[in-house]
Amino acid sequence: MEFNEYQEAANRTLYGTEQVLTNCALGVAAEGGQLVDLIKDYTFKGRELDKTKLTKEMGDVLWYLSQIAEWADIEFDDVAKDNILKLNKRYPDGFKK
Repeated sequence: MEFNEYQEAANRTLYGTEQVLTNCALGVAAEGGQLVDLIKDYTFKGRELDKTKLTKEMGDVLWYLSQIAEWADIEFDDVAKDNILKLNKRYPDGFKK
């Protein structure tokens, strides 16, 4: 699935009025926190990394990010492309320690 296709499909479940941007920004933080908790529990508490839950939380973050882009009239493909261009410029030979 292409990012723009995802953005359009995800927009079907967007709700809210003028508070959409704030709701989505808070959603990124909340879902990101849940993602961090899964990783923290794996890293520091010795729990197994539940890939199903990890995938779900990553998807939730992706949904909110796509809807912020939608609100701002930014194609989600452009977000991904611009990020890769920035990384390639910053690390032309890849990231090495």
